[in-house]
Amino acid sequence: MPAPIPEERHRLDREALLDAAEELFYGRGVQAVGMDQVRTASGLPLKRIYRFFATKEDLLVAVLRRRDQRWRGDLAAHVDQAADPRERVLAVFDWLGQWFAQPGFRGCAWVNVHGELGASSDAVLAEVRSHKRAFHSQITSWVRATGTSVADPVFLLAEGAIVTAGISGDPAVAGHARAAAATLLGTA
Repeated sequence: MPAPIPEERHRLDREALLDAAEELFYGRGVQAVGMDQVRTASGLPLKRIYRFFATKEDLLVAVLRRRDQRWRGDLAAHVDQAADPRERVLAVFDWLGQWFAQPGFRGCAWVNVHGELGASSDAVLAEVRSHKRAFHSQITSWVRATGTSVADPVFLLAEGAIVTAGISGDPAVAGHARAAAATLLGTA
């Protein structure tokens, strides 16, 4: 009988698996990546991978959940550096511009996954919608602090900038969206 795997090894293997799957799924697309590629990239045997996640869909949902926490956490940390409520809202677009300029930027992971699987996977669709609701809630909170009621238009500017940058490859769209948000907030 094999020796039990220590908890720390279990945690590290799971993180390596999620890292590998996220890089592959985001970089190449979910349907283009087979589990053999995930196995090779993670360095874990398929049997171990399937002990963590029974299906590729389960692995994808875990990747999206973890990415959501990191993505929204990084955004909040950046926005929290601004003291003025209006500057906090505009900082969203500054952060987006930095993200758009990163090597390997391929647009919104949730929009990309929704395009591939949203109509065929209830679990993926639920995860995509959860992320978008949480992002909308963040934007709404920051906009409300300005005393204005333009949260939905600001959210749409952010979402539109993400999709446009993903398609065009041009990080400058974040600046255009920032200028439009400033106008909405009355700070232009």
